[in-house]
Amino acid sequence: MTAQQATTPAKSGVPKKATISIFALAMLNIVAVVSLRGLPAEAEYGLGSIFYYLFAAVFFLIPVSLVAAELATGWPERGGVFRWVGEAFGGRWAFVAMFMLFIEVSVWFPTVLTFGATALAYTDDNTSYASRLSSNRAYILLVVLVVYWLATFIAMRGAAAFSRVAKWGGMIGTIIPAAILIVLGFSYLIAGNPSQIKLGWGELIPNFGSFSTVVLAASIFLFYAGMEMNAIHVTEVKNAARNYPIAIGIAALGTVIIFVLGTLAIAFVVPQSEINLTQSLLTTFTDVFRWAGIEWAAPIMAVALAVGVFAGVVTWVSGPSSGLLSVAKAGYMPRFWQVTNRHGMATHILIAQAGIVTVLSAAFVLLPSVQSAYQILSQLTSILYLVMYLLMFAAAIYLRYSQPNRPRPYKIPGGAVGMWLIGGAGFVASALAFFFSFFPPSQVPTGSPTTYVGFLLGLTIVFIAIPLIIYAVRKPHWRQRDDDFAPFTWQIEGGHPGIVSNSSVPTPDLLRTAREAGDAAAGRHSSTTGPEDTGSGARGHAGSPGDAGSAGPARAAGAAGPAGTPGANRPGGSTPPDPRGGGQPPSGAGS
Repeated sequence: MTAQQATTPAKSGVPKKATISIFALAMLNIVAVVSLRGLPAEAEYGLGSIFYYLFAAVFFLIPVSLVAAELATGWPERGGVFRWVGEAFGGRWAFVAMFMLFIEVSVWFPTVLTFGATALAYTDDNTSYASRLSSNRAYILLVVLVVYWLATFIAMRGAAAFSRVAKWGGMIGTIIPAAILIVLGFSYLIAGNPSQIKLGWGELIPNFGSFSTVVLAASIFLFYAGMEMNAIHVTEVKNAARNYPIAIGIAALGTVIIFVLGTLAIAFVVPQSEINLTQSLLTTFTDVFRWAGIEWAAPIMAVALAVGVFAGVVTWVSGPSSGLLSVAKAGYMPRFWQVTNRHGMATHILIAQAGIVTVLSAAFVLLPSVQSAYQILSQLTSILYLVMYLLMFAAAIYLRYSQPNRPRPYKIPGGAVGMWLIGGAGFVASALAFFFSFFPPSQVPTGSPTTYVGFLLGLTIVFIAIPLIIYAVRKPHWRQRDDDFAPFTWQIEGGHPGIVSNSSVPTPDLLRTAREAGDAAAGRHSSTTGPEDTGSGARGHAGSPGDAGSAGPARAAGAAGPAGTPGANRPGGSTPPDPRGGGQPPSGAGS
């Protein structure tokens, strides 16, 4: 998941020492992406799943990784996708992108906790009872709500309260179980046991004539979601232009191998007609442990998977709320949402997020089965995440034209053609996956197709509309004096995202200069007006209320220069405004 990228600060003007090796960066990306809970959905395709995994890796995983690396090095300040999209299209669509991440993670919680509740049920030695319990909607709902609200209260105590648990959760709940699953699954087949899928070269090509098969396979793109969260580390890699793509290649290969082999291990053991999205991973472990004569290990594995899920949830509860807090402090949300406790956690946003999770979890009671609810919420997660990816790919392409000279320590090779090939492939793949995600798969009972599509379409429209409405009614006083979020570069330069900037000043240097100039101006203002006038809102600010695209005094002072030329680079140009001043974020291109 990727809300973490929105909360990782980067210090302006402080070069990062190259400390991360190629292998270390590859492992960071593998751990960030790999999850076992979705493998049963792809096990239905048997050997054909290999094609889908490779296709999604080439047209989604690699483009996401390379595009995010260029954006993270060109605009490394805090904000992640919010900053990247804002640099290209202005505040409105930046808000939409960040809000999609926030809601996507909120929708993700019920699905991943459903898997955790299922794992918890299988800690009982009686597999028949465990199967019935894991299909009980009341049990699932109770576990989801209790664990999530508990995680919320833990998150309110700050990162120190759960960071150690989170550190080991991925290893205990993902990497070790994946290795055991692959080894035992293939040992089961090699020992002469019958495979539950057809084996042959012809099975490697899926049945493209079945529309419902393609629909379910579209969800595989989101198996690779989250690679962008580690793009910020590209500045810590020696010779990033050469080594970062190598690390991404290793990570992509490792991720594909784990997914492919783990999926096949399930397909070898569990008959296709008996595959269950929430239970099949657990039943596979039970079957292979029984075959290996270590059936006693099944409850232990169930506990390990549950620990991994719950540790991940505790970690991610704080991620999206912190990301949305940055958006709020940038002046895009009312001050009510900027409230933090003594641990620096966004209490109001956390409680609202818990409310969203509670409402979505209640969908389990209304849908025909736990499996169908799991599938629908998983699809909604994919749709919302893909909206963000569409904006990210579009922003990367557009910034090659609107800020062509902005230094990017890592840059996708091949010039504009290279960006169109890589970014364009990612955009088209995301658009196709977005389209197919609205169609109900025949393999999973989801009730009425009309209700299924209406549910997904209605919630998607609502969630996209919310940030657009909030942006449209934003007020100048929402922005507080705060250093946590720096303005966009076009705000500092007195420009507009719709106007080409030929500035070649690195983003960290630009922001440092603006801060220094703002501090100096604040000192002069304070010495002449006295303390009673400070904070009156008279200070210039990149993002003060006014005309669309206005950047406060900087734009006015440098207005005589050529269009698109940054005011800070013009002869006699204006002093950059203080990025910490109060005021309303301006409308940008497309804003």
